[in-house]
Amino acid sequence: MTTKYLFFTGGVVSSVGKGVTAAALGLLLKERGFKVTVQKLDPYINVDPGTMSPYQHGEVYVLDDGAETDLDLGHYERFIDNRLTRVSNFTTGQVYAETIAKERRGDFLGGTIQVIPHITNEIKRRIGLAAKETSAEIMILEVGGTVGDIESQPFLEALRQLRNEVGRENCLFVHVTWLPTIGATGEIKTKPTQHSVAALRSIGISPNLIIARADQEIDQSLCDKIALFCDVDKDSVIPMKTADVLYEVPLLLENMGVGELVVNKLGLKAVRQPDMKPWKKLVEHVRKPKPSVKVALVGKYVELQDAYMSVREALKHAALANDVEVEISWVHSADLEKEKGWDIVKEADAVLVPGGFGSRGIEGKVLAARYAREKKVPYLGLCLGMQVMCIDFARNVLGLEEANSSEFDRGTKYPIIDLMIDQRSITDMGGTMRLGLYPCLLQPGTKAAAAYGVPEVEERHRHRFEFNNAFRADFEKHNMVFSGLSPDGRLVEIVELADHPYMMGSQFHPEFLSRPMNPHPLFVGLLKAAKERAGK
Repeated sequence: MTTKYLFFTGGVVSSVGKGVTAAALGLLLKERGFKVTVQKLDPYINVDPGTMSPYQHGEVYVLDDGAETDLDLGHYERFIDNRLTRVSNFTTGQVYAETIAKERRGDFLGGTIQVIPHITNEIKRRIGLAAKETSAEIMILEVGGTVGDIESQPFLEALRQLRNEVGRENCLFVHVTWLPTIGATGEIKTKPTQHSVAALRSIGISPNLIIARADQEIDQSLCDKIALFCDVDKDSVIPMKTADVLYEVPLLLENMGVGELVVNKLGLKAVRQPDMKPWKKLVEHVRKPKPSVKVALVGKYVELQDAYMSVREALKHAALANDVEVEISWVHSADLEKEKGWDIVKEADAVLVPGGFGSRGIEGKVLAARYAREKKVPYLGLCLGMQVMCIDFARNVLGLEEANSSEFDRGTKYPIIDLMIDQRSITDMGGTMRLGLYPCLLQPGTKAAAAYGVPEVEERHRHRFEFNNAFRADFEKHNMVFSGLSPDGRLVEIVELADHPYMMGSQFHPEFLSRPMNPHPLFVGLLKAAKERAGK
């Protein structure tokens, strides 16, 4: 079967919900029996987001094979429930690095290297690689950024060329655009969308489908106006008001007939009728009034909540499993060092400390772990959150006052957390950590083993420092349990306190494998303990 292509572009502004829309449409197509894959094309010149600040990029989402990718891949996996690989995300940096490497080897036989055809050919090669690797019947491609950005022009040109190569009947361009509202009059304006489509058409691409986004209801007359001025069919302008429940987006698209519309436009016949009952049930469960529990999320990048996108979603998934509403209180760890924000932590039914890098705000995270340990408040530490839990334990239970991680204090007398031996000679920062899926053996009789209900699991990692085994015996003597270990027993994967309702730390990132219909056991355990503490 010929692969069909759905190309997603964005108009007017970024962060308009293009990734969620692409993921939701992918779910509708998968429900119709098609084999679907998704690919994100990122126009920035970084090789990957691994060395970018969370303030710049938001969360770095890690895949099974260790690829550090855009957070939109988290949306794809949570909605479509496909396990993606590194071919599902590539950047301008990767495209240029590969092209220049070929030039240095002499692969171009002395030719002049140009954006067209050399860069666009490399973009098309990577698209073809993903289609071939996954044997997808339908391939969804999302171009990052906004039409008009200078960075995205080579990607759009490559898609224009690809459309001509595979045939127009095998391609569909979906333009997701924003309709701003004039505050003084409350009037929704379509003119920016018209300009954005004009910019797209100026490079030879006419959208087949326009998803018009706004924060309020969009009148049919506005959709008709967009259809008229942007030269698309009236039934191909889809109004999409911002949903109050993220997981309702596929249902909204299905109710408006978008799934059937796309299948017909691609000349396909559905294998089966979509079964959206589980998603309807999920959304009904979200909307149902429930008792609430409060979780204090103590992080370093809380000003940009997208930095913790998967953590936030994993908490919501676990809340549904426990039939509670989760209220996330965002606490900056640096504030705790200045005696600010403690009232929020003390009101919380649980404390969660997520991952991060660098020394800023670390002592605040250690203080949060100490508070949770001493006050018997349910605690979950993710990666760095597990490491600060161990630092607090060493300082305040074992009496090693100078204990620290060598990441923050290279000369510490007690390096509870230390650089992995195979990391010590590495000089490049990008893509050199312990990344991707690794096995973890669960120790019988532990809270971790009870949570998972199986003897062995595989989890996604993203870190450079590990628990120092030189201190393992001392920790165990004082009721710290190493409940998850690598198969050879060398690496600590999960720690927990024996004399605590629920104090758990994982060296891996469980949030990356949590799904709306299949919440992660460690998050479920945290909210179960929080619910019990709150008496709910």
